[in-house]
Amino acid sequence: MPTSPAATDVRSSDLTPLLLVHAGLVLAGGLSLALPRPAQGWGVLATVLAYVIALQVAARRSGRDDLAALAAFLVPVSVFQVLPDWVLADLIGTLRFPDTGGLRVDDVIPVAMAGMWVAPLFIAVALAGGRPGRAALLSAVVFLGAEIAAPALGLWEPTGDTTRWAGVAIYVVPAEAALGWATAVAFTATRRLGAWPRVGAALAVSTFYLGALVLAHFLIDVAGWRITG
Repeated sequence: MPTSPAATDVRSSDLTPLLLVHAGLVLAGGLSLALPRPAQGWGVLATVLAYVIALQVAARRSGRDDLAALAAFLVPVSVFQVLPDWVLADLIGTLRFPDTGGLRVDDVIPVAMAGMWVAPLFIAVALAGGRPGRAALLSAVVFLGAEIAAPALGLWEPTGDTTRWAGVAIYVVPAEAALGWATAVAFTATRRLGAWPRVGAALAVSTFYLGALVLAHFLIDVAGWRITG
C-alpha cells in the first residue's frame, strides 16, 4: 500500500537529536518565562528562534529527510499564523497577548508567535506519520494542552464572550484539529515542489485555519440555532 512521503515510522531512525532539541526547548522556555518583564518577552523570542534553527539541524542529523522537510515547511506556516491570531486579537476580540516585552506586531502580537507554532505542529504531524486524520487528532490534543497552559504562563489568553472549558475557548479546539489536518495535507502535496509553491501552501493552511476559527466561533458562540418564520 502506498504511503505519504511523511508516513515512515518515526521510531525507525535515531531521533536523539530531535528529543534533545525539544528537551532544550522546555528548559530554555521555562527559564525565559521565569524572567521579569520585559526580559521575559525577549527571552521567549530568543528561545523560539534558537529552537527553529536547532530543529532544522537536528532533523537533518536524525537521518530523516521527511522530518527535515517538515521542519522547513513549518517555518512559513508558523510565520503566516500571525495573521489568524491578529484577526482574533484585533478584529474579533476573542484573544489577547499580554505585553511581556520584546518585539510586537502592531502592538498586538509578540513577534515570537511567528515561530511558536513550529513545535506543536511538528510534534503532531511527525507523530502522525504525515497522515491527515491522525495529525488532526494529535493536533487537537497538543494544542488543547497548550491552550490550558498558556494563560498561566502569560503567553496568551481567551477574551470576550466565548464558551470555555478549563479556561480554554472551546471554538479553537476543532479549528486546531483542522489546522493539523491541513498542515499534513499541504506538506504531503508540496514536499517535492519548489519553494514558492510550498510558501503558497503555507499561506493556504493559515487562511484555512482562519476560516475554521471564524466558523467554529460562529457555530459555538454566536449562532442561535433557531428556526423562525
